[in-house]
Amino acid sequence: MAISLPDFTYIADLARRRAAIVLEPGKEYLVESRLTPIAQKEGHAGLAEFIARLRTGPESGPMHSRVVDALTTNETFFFRDHHPFEALRKSVLPPLIQARANLRRLTIWCAACSTGQEPYSIAMMLREHFPQLASWKVNILATDISPRVLDQARKGVYSQIEVNRGLPAIYLVKHFTQNGGGWMVRDEIRKSVEFRELNLIQSWGSLPVFDVVFIRNVLIYFDVPTKQAILRNIRRNMAPDGQLFLGTAETAINLDAGFTAVSHPSITTYRPA
Repeated sequence: MAISLPDFTYIADLARRRAAIVLEPGKEYLVESRLTPIAQKEGHAGLAEFIARLRTGPESGPMHSRVVDALTTNETFFFRDHHPFEALRKSVLPPLIQARANLRRLTIWCAACSTGQEPYSIAMMLREHFPQLASWKVNILATDISPRVLDQARKGVYSQIEVNRGLPAIYLVKHFTQNGGGWMVRDEIRKSVEFRELNLIQSWGSLPVFDVVFIRNVLIYFDVPTKQAILRNIRRNMAPDGQLFLGTAETAINLDAGFTAVSHPSITTYRPA
């Protein structure tokens, strides 16, 4: 049975309050497809009965969190879109490494990291192309709102289909071991990434100053005020010469005047003005 307008409105409001996810009219099919399996697993006859149960419980409860998690898009793969990682390797990291030669410290943040392919891609690239960083203090922080995807990311186990998406064969051979029918990230790569739960629209707590920030294909899901608030908070946590990577359909232009665009072959990054 299709979701009713009052029930859709309730779920859309919940998603907006908890995660700033914007569910406009027309997205009823998404709510139905994502929540129906949960309703069935919980023993409810349909979505209406399940949502009626949600209405009676505290919004901070585990079932509401599970609903918000289900509505979150977790699409990701290794070296996604390729060009950002080329720009990071060729244009962004060399001057940052030179500027920090005395400090010997580099801090990178992957926000909304999902199941971990992005931070692991960066960790493998650093190991392959910047051997001098082996003696540095390199911190790769990866955060997401979903405890479920973070748990998978920490384990570092991926299916054959997942490693086939974007991962060069040489990286698979060098940085993974076979694990049943899948593949596990080797310890030296897995332990180089710290995974932490973080909701971008709530307090970020204590974060270090970042040299590089990846928050790709995330802002597209938020309204303009939320985008502006997130960009402002990112800028406040960045080094003056740090660089921000957004998704191909995203920009900081006209959203935060505190960022300056930096052109690279095929992509644009942003530096605090």
